[in-house]
Amino acid sequence: MSLDVIGALKTFAKAHWPKLRLRVILFGTLLFVATLPGVAALSLRVYENTIVQQTESELIAQSVVLAAAYKSAWRDGAPDPVPRPLAPETPAIDLRTDAVLPSAPRGGRAPGPPDPHAEQVGQMLRPMVSDAVAVTLTATRLLDARGTVVLGRNDAGLSYAKLAEVRAALRGRPATVLRERSAVEMADWRAMLSRAYAIRVHHARPVMAGGKVIGVVMVTRSPRGLFIGIWQDRVAILLGSGVIFLTLLVLAGLLSRGIARPISALARASDDVARGVPVVPETPVTAAIEIAQLYDNFRGMAERIERRSRYLRDFAAAVSHEFKTPIAGIRGALELLGDHGAEMSAAERARFLGNATADADRLARLVQRLLDLARADMATIDADARADVVAAARRVADSFRREGFAVGVDAGVVPDARVTSEAIETILETVVENARQAGASLVTIRIEAIDGVRLSVVDDGPGVAAADIARIFEPFFTGRREEGGAGLGLAIARSLLAASGGTIVAERVATGACFRIGLVAAI
Repeated sequence: MSLDVIGALKTFAKAHWPKLRLRVILFGTLLFVATLPGVAALSLRVYENTIVQQTESELIAQSVVLAAAYKSAWRDGAPDPVPRPLAPETPAIDLRTDAVLPSAPRGGRAPGPPDPHAEQVGQMLRPMVSDAVAVTLTATRLLDARGTVVLGRNDAGLSYAKLAEVRAALRGRPATVLRERSAVEMADWRAMLSRAYAIRVHHARPVMAGGKVIGVVMVTRSPRGLFIGIWQDRVAILLGSGVIFLTLLVLAGLLSRGIARPISALARASDDVARGVPVVPETPVTAAIEIAQLYDNFRGMAERIERRSRYLRDFAAAVSHEFKTPIAGIRGALELLGDHGAEMSAAERARFLGNATADADRLARLVQRLLDLARADMATIDADARADVVAAARRVADSFRREGFAVGVDAGVVPDARVTSEAIETILETVVENARQAGASLVTIRIEAIDGVRLSVVDDGPGVAAADIARIFEPFFTGRREEGGAGLGLAIARSLLAASGGTIVAERVATGACFRIGLVAAI
């Protein structure tokens, strides 16, 4: 099959694939699996083969009894001087592999008259055979040692010596073969539904006395039809089918409660989250472990989405507020210059232009810091990143060396941290610059190997007000707005640390300010 044909079939299947609920798929799958044994049994003819072998077993039993009666009558009740050893005889016919021979022809002309002794035995056994045939509906013939019928229905004196099963019996070996039914019987519609109904089982058994064959018992019967057998076993089959169907309903219900219903509830919760209602239902107690984990993950995702939404709302409001002041200043200056510029002195015009320029510079700084914050929020740190924190701290200290301000580094032996040198330098520069602008004259960076790598940045400035400690990492929060502070430095530092799994917190101390920075040790 070419790739084009396969592609066309896939396209057709996708276009016509039905939309099914999960519980329908689960029940359909269970039903399909439950019916597989029955379908396989029918397709592999297991049930029919069992029926055929059961028929062969019954014919063997009947023929053994008749052969024993034949031998007893032949010897006038005297015991056989050469008794045969007891040996179980199991069915050997296999409907799936054995050939089905043509319908048995009517016996042919015998080469001579039947054995008189065998004819006498046949007459003695006639009542027994007639009663057995009336009950079992088994066609029964008794043959002499040459294959000539001595007791049969309308074929006495005819020879069946040419039949394969009779030839085997005349050589002292019992044989069973499958033969087609007659043309009239084959025209029955039931023959098309069941292969077993279209055949007859022929069994020929030698009658041994004194170690030689004295006759043959030939019995033949059609197996019980497949659907006749099903009808006769209808109560058991219906009961079993009912139990299987109820079991399927119970299993489908359990799977629905464990999988389908929780997923449906989670789908509705996802719609609520999309509409801004982050309410995730409790995990059903019947949910599978994987579904429960999905609920936990979805609940965490919804919480993160809600936090992010609140952050974006607050951030948008803060950006709007921060931009309004310089924009209003620039607009006011332009309006005054436009309306009264000709009347103003050069000094006044310069003052208004200076204010507008200052507001424009503030807007530029805001835009740049917002870009820095966006990059920090989107930053990712390679798992293999590592930095010498002590060396980075010393570089920052050197960059701030100036009169009236000093930065000291107190470090022992610490491992490298899972962070880039650029990131840790940016973070330390932000904290140290805030301390300098707040009026500190000395900043000490203490580096210790505690819970990975911990940095403590302590200054001797005025410190952070108790009411502001919880807010100083929020974007646009600043105590130096009049001096042009944007309030984004610590927010950028926190985002850079979060990208590498680090943390930063502000702690109250007796004097000055203290920031604790935690970093993950590099592996």
